[in-house]
Amino acid sequence: MNAWSWILGGLLAYWLAVSLLQSRDWFPEYIGVMGPILTVHTKRGRDMLDQLAKPRRLWRIWANMGVGFALVILAGAFLLLLANAVQVLRSPPQVSAVNQPQNFLVIPGVNDFLPLAVAPEIIFGLFLGMLVHEGGHGILSRVEGIEVESMGVVLLAILPIGAFVEPDEESVQSVDRGSRARMFAAGVTNNFVLTAIAFALLFGPVVGSIGVAPGAAIGGVFPGSPADQAEIDSGDRIVAVGDQPIETNDDLGDTLSVAGADAVTVGLADGSETEIERSVLVTGVAEGSPFDTFGTNTTIRTANSTPVKTEADLRGTLRNTTVATLGTAGGEEVTGPIGAMVVAVPNEPAASAGMPTESSLVVTHIGGERVTSQTALNDVLDRYEPGEEVSVRAASDGAAETFTVTLGSQDGSSYIGVQVYQGISGLVVSDFGAKLYPAQTYLQMAGGDATGSGIVGFLRGIGVSLLLPLVGSVGLSGLEYNFAGFVGWNLSFFTVEGPLAPLGSSVFLFANLLFWTGWINLNLGFFNCIPAFPLDGGHLLRMMAEATVSRLPISDRQTAAKAITTSVGLTMLLALLLMLFGPQLLGP
Repeated sequence: MNAWSWILGGLLAYWLAVSLLQSRDWFPEYIGVMGPILTVHTKRGRDMLDQLAKPRRLWRIWANMGVGFALVILAGAFLLLLANAVQVLRSPPQVSAVNQPQNFLVIPGVNDFLPLAVAPEIIFGLFLGMLVHEGGHGILSRVEGIEVESMGVVLLAILPIGAFVEPDEESVQSVDRGSRARMFAAGVTNNFVLTAIAFALLFGPVVGSIGVAPGAAIGGVFPGSPADQAEIDSGDRIVAVGDQPIETNDDLGDTLSVAGADAVTVGLADGSETEIERSVLVTGVAEGSPFDTFGTNTTIRTANSTPVKTEADLRGTLRNTTVATLGTAGGEEVTGPIGAMVVAVPNEPAASAGMPTESSLVVTHIGGERVTSQTALNDVLDRYEPGEEVSVRAASDGAAETFTVTLGSQDGSSYIGVQVYQGISGLVVSDFGAKLYPAQTYLQMAGGDATGSGIVGFLRGIGVSLLLPLVGSVGLSGLEYNFAGFVGWNLSFFTVEGPLAPLGSSVFLFANLLFWTGWINLNLGFFNCIPAFPLDGGHLLRMMAEATVSRLPISDRQTAAKAITTSVGLTMLLALLLMLFGPQLLGP
């Protein structure tokens, strides 16, 4: 049985036990039961709330700011959900991991982007978020003279998963709308403040004490590649190739490109060494490439009948030929033009020069200079100025044609106006087969360094952090891996340094706690601002509706207010259902 079978089996057994105890009335009156969830109620904390609520003027100032902020978020949440629902109806997105229904649940292991390895940090962040959220409601209840029936914790088995404050309903209705609004807005206000505190600590001293360990970080390997055959795996760190030390990911590529040997010895961070028998593996193929029958994980053995073992061998063999025959380890041979693969002609000046927009092109020469790949094309263009006129020779459907193009300008560099696929003729190849993990990029994103300085940069940093757990799945900036914190095999790519170095690996735990506390509280605050019952946003919407209809010349204001809140609530429900299930039901 796998781990999930044990977890689900244990949860079912626990639920049955709770149901049995409830049926026999064995729970004391201060314990409530809702399915497998237990709520422990107490009245003992009310004196503490009264003490905390004493600076009433300060709390009201704070709460009034929170009301304004919550109303802005409420309106934004309504418009965002509505716009997303309309977009799903107009153009249903492809079904992907991001829009799977289970990935809208903040449950580690169920949500594909919340691994079980960080479940303690997620539970801590959720519990802390519920504590400050309900604490805000409790304090403002006492500030506004609203009685508190009880308070307590929410348990799943012995795990605390939330907290609550239970205001007296009659007391709530007895105060004015302003008092109720401040009380309901206090929870989300506290969540947003906790978010800011958590990310300020994370971006400042904590991530500031984490550095990238030396070496090339291996995030994965291509199946059947030389690295795979040498049993190199995710989490390995290559610190040497032969006698040449490797400090960064770029060092590995540069060293391998210079090393012409068919086999190289690499040293790993754990002190071991392994020999890599190099071979040219196809790791990516463009649609429409003259060699698209190869597919990924195909090994190229020959080019024009010449054996090739490395990328340098392949490029050297193809340098002086515009048409070549590539042979694979499986005996397949394909002949096609060699150059930079154009996958789209979306812009000027290429379109004006007559380059076809429907068929695939392989650029073989620019200004008479040989072009064998995307990199070579960019190198040649760097030698021209925008506005210069150049000849571009390209092969299409087996025929070669020359186009005269007046180069455009893009960020100060010369530009043809085409989208070019990386690699040779639409083939991306590797003679090593490792996927490198951009540890420095993830560290900068986790530390808020990738979005600028100041308040705007800080807020952008928080926005980027929201995407980190699924950044690899959404393809942001070409990043391949999701980042759930400093956990699992990615820990070997980072090191603790600076003033917090004496704390050792506990710095990573502290970073994860701050990251997930900020992440959970930001989502908790946004979610509770959705204008639908029983969320705080729903209560605020009702008070807005009541305040609006109270100024209208109608007799039945209560019915009108109810009609507004019901309409908005149903709209939000439909929008959420469309976001959850629309891609599966309406998608292509």
